[in-house]
This record gives sequence, C-alpha cells and structure tokens, in this order.
Amino acid sequence: MDFNLHALLGSDVLIYSDFASWNGANSVGDENSCSSLVTGDCSTKSDNEYTWELNADSLLNFDESSEEMEKLNFICSCSMNSMKAGGSVLIPIGRLGIILQLLELFALHIDSSDMKVPIFIISSVAEELLAYTSILPEWLCKHRQEKLYSGKPVFAHEELIKEKKIHIFPTVHSHELLMMWQEPCIVVCPHWSLRLGPVVHLLQRWHGDPNSLLVLEGGVDTDLALLPFKPIAMKVLECSFLSGIKMEKVPPLLKMLQPKLILLPEHTKPYFTPLSESLPCLFYPENETLRLPNSHNLAELHIATDLASQFTWSKMKNDELTISRLTGELFVDNGKRYLLAEKQAMPLEIRPLVYWGKLDLESLLLALEKIGVKGSIGKVKSDDGYGSNVLNVYEPGKALIQVKETSTVISTGDESLASLISEAVHSLLGGI
Repeated sequence: MDFNLHALLGSDVLIYSDFASWNGANSVGDENSCSSLVTGDCSTKSDNEYTWELNADSLLNFDESSEEMEKLNFICSCSMNSMKAGGSVLIPIGRLGIILQLLELFALHIDSSDMKVPIFIISSVAEELLAYTSILPEWLCKHRQEKLYSGKPVFAHEELIKEKKIHIFPTVHSHELLMMWQEPCIVVCPHWSLRLGPVVHLLQRWHGDPNSLLVLEGGVDTDLALLPFKPIAMKVLECSFLSGIKMEKVPPLLKMLQPKLILLPEHTKPYFTPLSESLPCLFYPENETLRLPNSHNLAELHIATDLASQFTWSKMKNDELTISRLTGELFVDNGKRYLLAEKQAMPLEIRPLVYWGKLDLESLLLALEKIGVKGSIGKVKSDDGYGSNVLNVYEPGKALIQVKETSTVISTGDESLASLISEAVHSLLGGI
C-alpha cells in the first residue's frame, strides 16, 4: 500500500522507526566480485544538502514503487545472466513482499527466454506465509485488493505453483526435492545471516562457482556473513529496499504536520539540524533517560454518570482545594481515560477512609487531652541510628505513637484507646 499522509493528520504521536537509509551509499562494483545496489538519494548532493522545502504535492503524490521495481528487475536481469552461464541463484531474503514480487518477475523473465529453470522455495513456514497473503488484504495496494475481492489470485505465485513452475519444500533434504532437483535453478529460502537452514548447504555447494549468484539484502555485514565460505567465487549482489517513507521526505512532512514534540535518535542530529531550528526536536541518546516536557498541565478523565453522582467533597485543611474519593475501574482507549463503575463495588459506608499529611505530636497531645487521654512527648533512638519523636500515652491505657520521616506508627493493645487516638488523628489530618 502506498504511503498515506492523511492518516497522520491529527495524530498525537508520530514514530519514524526505520533509519536504515541514513547509512546508504550509491555504488555498483565489479559484477565479477561483488555488486552492490543500495537505496538512498540518487542525486549527487551531500547529506547536509537535502532539499527541506518540498511542497505538499510531492509528499502526497509520490510513487516510490517504480524505483523498487527497477531494483527487482535488475536482480532478475543479473539472475538470468548467471543462469544462462550455467549458474544457480540463491536468495536468502525474508521480506515477504519483496519475495512475492520477485517470484512474479522471475516467471516473466523465464517465460520470455528459452530456458526452463525451476524455482524452489525451501522453508518450513513457506506454505503458511503464502496463504497469509490471501487472508489480510489491508497491506496491499488498491489494485491487488480489487483482485482479491473479485476472486482473482492476488499474486502470481498461486498460479505458478499450480503450473509446477514454483515448488515448495519444508527442508533441503526432502525426498521430493532430491528427486526433482535440477540445476541451474533459483532457490528462495530464509536465514539471511547465512548461519542456519538450507542456505548453509547451498552456499557450500555453490560458493566456488563463479557463475552462481547470491542475492543479499542490505544491512548485512557481507564480509562477516561470508567468512565461513571463503574463498568465495560466486557473485554477490547486495540490495537494499525501502520499508517506509524516504528520509529526505521526513523533515518537510513534519513541518506540514506541526507536531508539538519530535523525538529523534542522537546520531541523526546532523541531518535534522535545519528542522530543529523551526520545530521542537529532542535527540535521545542510547542507554540514557531523557526527561520529556509535559504537554498537558491537566489530564482529562471521563467519569461514568453513576460514579459522578457519588461525589462527596471534603475541603483540605490550610488549602483552598476540595477533594473527593472515588473507586472504579480505570480504562484507557485511544489515549482517553475513562473511570467506570466496578462490577462488585464495595459499599461506601464500609470503605476505609484515606488520610494524608504529617502528624504534629504537640497538636496531637492537645487533641488527646480534650478527649481525656493523657501522655507525654519524648524522643527515642531507632535501629537505623536516627532519632524519632514519640508520644507515650499512659492514661486511660498505654499506647505509643512514633513519628518518623516517612511514616507514623501507632501501637496499643486497647481497642477503645485505639479508637480515641484514631479520632484525634483524624481531626488533625485531611481525609476522604
């Protein structure tokens, strides 16, 4: 599916996750050793000379599929040259969309030539992946979606499998594969690392053949990947494919969308410096915490009507603020917060109250004396070496109230005395 700018309008958060193209370089080497086809800006401008002021039409009406199709045709052309010379083609690429298009183009190139070259797909999950393409059409372009809804095959591989031009096998040692094996051939398999699966066996078979071709996706350390198979005589074609919008289109896109905040990896700072002069950009370092400014002073909460009717307001002491306690289930949907009634809510009359604030012992002593409780204030040394203030209650019973920096502990074995102390404490603190 083509890039849809309209889907981004009005979004709270935008994430641009693929920066693989930052490291792209345009180079095509000697086909006899290593050919490289890499994405990126095809102009001769340096990284800091990108044109930032692209207009809206260039963002809304650009077609990058034609550029991708040129790369796929180049791969097919190189592959046909190798097979005409008697070599085979090995493609350990796991990107499903690229493989599906390559299969269609391979079939066209083979049909237009006088060659009969089998195409083998060797993977334990190939059948499931190919079936997946006919289940979820949302990722497809409109043309292929229309084919799906009209009952026609979405991709050519369905017909090619029926015509026995493409063969699928779960493993390289499948008996059926060994019986129909033919070279030259095209083999599509996963494991781009070249360390697992059928690609290892086939590289060991073909790495010394200068007529054979290995097609790798960009981003792989080719020298390291091919190290176990050296010396290698087969051709290596490295090709990068777009997985999203091109990097030079991101700055003008962000200028159009006017986000409140943009987060970008720190290593991209040289490229986005012109953007940071007009938009709020923050560059986050690796393995470090970045504090973000709060864009909203107040959070909005949608409260159910049956819960809102239960508000009981209390005025906080020494503060012009009223507060109410409410219990429900917090639900978040599309960035909005909702408070819904609990399925089995506890009755209000038996809910424990919540109090806050720091207790002043002198004020507490006066409050206790008013209700007939006598005590004295002292100081004790705690286990951590720091002292804490205590209130020793001796009439009408014994109790100990210890006030620490972060907590207050009330200890007594007399329930009636505990109720009196609790009443005095509640009179000094705000609660809901």
